[in-house]
Amino acid sequence: MSVTTEMKHLSEAEKQSLEVAEGARETEWTQPSFVKELFLGRFRTDLITPYPLQSAEDKAIGDKFCAELEAFLKANLDADEVDRTGDLPKKVIDGLAKLGCWGMKIPKEYGGLGLSQINYNRAVALVASYCGSTAVWLSAHQSIGVPQPLKLFGTDAQKKKYFPMFAKGAISAFALTEPNAGSDPAGLSTTAELSPDGKNWVINGTKLWCTNGLVADVMVVMARTPSKTVNGREKKQITAFIVEKGTPGIEYVSRCDFMGIRAIQNGVINFNNVTVPSENILWGEGMGLKLALITLNTGRLTLPAASAGMSKQAVHIAKLWGKERVQWGAPIGKHEPGAVKIANMAASTFAQEAATYYTSALVDKGGSDIRLEAAMAKLFCSVASWKIIDDLMQLRGGRGYETGPSLRKRGEKGYAVERMMRDSRINRIIEGTDEIQHLFIAREALDKHMSTAGEMLNPKAPISVKLKALINSALFYPFWYTRLWLPTGLWPRYASYGSLGKHMRYIECRSRKLGRTLFHQMIRFGPKLERRQMILGRLVEIGTELFAMSTSIAKVIELEKQNPGDSGPRELADLFCRQARLRIRAYFEGVCCNTDTADSKVAAKVLEHGYDWLEKGIIVDDGLGFQGKK
Repeated sequence: MSVTTEMKHLSEAEKQSLEVAEGARETEWTQPSFVKELFLGRFRTDLITPYPLQSAEDKAIGDKFCAELEAFLKANLDADEVDRTGDLPKKVIDGLAKLGCWGMKIPKEYGGLGLSQINYNRAVALVASYCGSTAVWLSAHQSIGVPQPLKLFGTDAQKKKYFPMFAKGAISAFALTEPNAGSDPAGLSTTAELSPDGKNWVINGTKLWCTNGLVADVMVVMARTPSKTVNGREKKQITAFIVEKGTPGIEYVSRCDFMGIRAIQNGVINFNNVTVPSENILWGEGMGLKLALITLNTGRLTLPAASAGMSKQAVHIAKLWGKERVQWGAPIGKHEPGAVKIANMAASTFAQEAATYYTSALVDKGGSDIRLEAAMAKLFCSVASWKIIDDLMQLRGGRGYETGPSLRKRGEKGYAVERMMRDSRINRIIEGTDEIQHLFIAREALDKHMSTAGEMLNPKAPISVKLKALINSALFYPFWYTRLWLPTGLWPRYASYGSLGKHMRYIECRSRKLGRTLFHQMIRFGPKLERRQMILGRLVEIGTELFAMSTSIAKVIELEKQNPGDSGPRELADLFCRQARLRIRAYFEGVCCNTDTADSKVAAKVLEHGYDWLEKGIIVDDGLGFQGKK
């Protein structure tokens, strides 16, 4: 299934979107990836073991910094007040700058802290467990703002100019999304035109949901530059520009208000003939979208860290409440429904940390392709954390729904459960929704098959190209596919893992089934598979569960080497794996036994007003507000 083959079934707008997305992809796999191998039915334990625990030296640096950060936040930041007012106090912003928080990822030679990815994520998890808004301020600045792409793609001159600014407390933002362009970059309408003398670019357009944008000293702005003609077709160019605050023509239109993370400075920004020098282009003309995607590979790792931090807070509250609240003669944590929730929270939180810090360690170590691991960590942790906080809300009942300040006002402990719920929900949306993560992971998982046999299905491909694809397929598939059905090895395999060995055998077995199933669906649907997003989503979820199981078990083995008598990690990993196996079974069943076709038919009828009778008896929301009309 090649991209060309897929495109013949699409509209012109869909073709353009696919072309832009494909053009921005990293097309080569030059470094190993555990998840990529997993989708090919190869359980590469050498890529997850030994689990990369943080070195003692680096841990000491993180311990010291996180202790200072925690003390500062407790003494200076009222998270409930930040949520109520929608503002992060200047003294907090300045205090974070004094601690070096705005320069956590800035190299030391430029005055920054130069923290490892693990320590940076530890800091984000700490802040997120306390105040979601503050965590977003910090992560939006360093993970997707200017520092990360500047570190990866900036020129020496750009680094010398901007890195010291960030190390001293300057704040940055990332401006990609527009009113009509979000996950689909082909709809980008902001333009940049080169001046006649070739020294400047003039930017015009509107950006939406630019986090930190209203307070940023420096922004990365994505804009369309003049298209190029490649093989007789127009190829859209998207370029990244560094734009400084105060540049004439920048107009701050409005600040956006949200359900949660209420203190973030997110808004609508107009660019009216904003002139930017040519040396402010990041990486190169037409490289903007690829820059964004590569930046996100590392940048999105803050989301699983933040999710894990909030999950740990939820476990803490559940533990206290589960013992304190007595109903029907026993603490609710000892009633089976409550006990199941608390156990699931603990097991899931352990798995979230395992996935997060495995991937973070790969960044620090280098030498691995983390595009799939980062996307999976984001997908898994944001969904799992939301489930944990939802369960905590149920466990707390009315007290979970009541605000912390209201609880304290009447003399009770004011756990911020409802604020946690509001703040955490965005994690499944920003930096790629769950659905976008499914599509991204599925596309990368299919890459080996598309590069091997895709052109065989392309009716426009020359005979020579088809012949080459046929030879490649003949060399790859017979051995690969046969191997997926062969016994996994001598029994007992993975005996050194003890009680977790059965889960390791399960992962290897199911990874082979995953590889076969993905291949079977390619044969079944051909080029139309890319439209069967629910099937692809289930396969991605299977891979995600196997990934989380693998990292959890690998982490247990290393933790036990440090603390031989502690059975806690093994117990949590075992429970998580048993829960994951139930979910995996359901996902496999759903590949062939589902209601996807019926769902699509009903949805189409809803969109065509076929069920308007269902809406009778309500006051219809017309999007103008329920204010009444005279």
